[in-house]
Amino acid sequence: MTFSVDLHTDEELQEGLAKATPPWARIRGNGLLIVGLVIVAASLFLAVFGEALAPYDPQVPTGDIAQPPSAEHWFGTDATGLDIFSRVIAAPRTDVTIALAAAVVSLVAGTLIGLPAGFYRGFGSELIMRISDVIQSFPVFILAMILVALGGRSTINLVIALAFLYTPIFIRLTRSEVLSQRSRTYVESARALGNSEGRIALIHVLPNSLAPALIQASVTIGWGILLTAGLSFIGAGVRPPTPEWGLMISNGANGIILGEWWPSVFPGIAISLTVFGYAAVGNTLEQSYGS
Repeated sequence: MTFSVDLHTDEELQEGLAKATPPWARIRGNGLLIVGLVIVAASLFLAVFGEALAPYDPQVPTGDIAQPPSAEHWFGTDATGLDIFSRVIAAPRTDVTIALAAAVVSLVAGTLIGLPAGFYRGFGSELIMRISDVIQSFPVFILAMILVALGGRSTINLVIALAFLYTPIFIRLTRSEVLSQRSRTYVESARALGNSEGRIALIHVLPNSLAPALIQASVTIGWGILLTAGLSFIGAGVRPPTPEWGLMISNGANGIILGEWWPSVFPGIAISLTVFGYAAVGNTLEQSYGS
């Protein structure tokens, strides 16, 4: 009788333990993820309740013109007398809603297009990828300006423009994951059991290919907020006096020369924190999924 002993290095043992640990356990103690989730939760809460919590009507002047931060107006007032704090906490209803809607539309469209592009090979698949290449070859901000200019300055057109720009990202992610999944053993087993190709793609391959796209959606929402604010900053986005962070920065920019920094600084901080939160969640989940 012979005995064999497998010797493993510390590195191999650590790698094996890491693979055996579920993703949720690896991210549970991640401080960056927790901070990101708190910011995301706060932005969603304000998108729903922010306007109701505002101490002043965010679209009606208070009568106090260009007042600095004080006990009465926490973030001060702008040149038209609008309360900055009220507008900052009401703005997520516009910025976050537009970005969230665009991310959902692009996620659904990209997944539905990327699934057949990855599962069925041929001219159609290559044509889809070449069209995606063309769309992604244009500077995002410039193309967004053109699309909004063609459709008009409205919330619906902003959502459509952003969704159009972000759909190729989800097409590529889904197609790449489907290409990886379609050669797995469970797909061959499903074929052996008599499942049609369409049923295999929708029932078996699609659910196992969604993780990268869902993770990317968080980052895409952050990009959408930034792009919405950028378009509004140059006058191609939301119409005044709608509470919107980019529009607030644009309206307060001229006052910086006069020492009136608060109309632009506070919405700028709000944008930075919100985008950071969504990016932190997406990047942390991506690292966990990849490991």
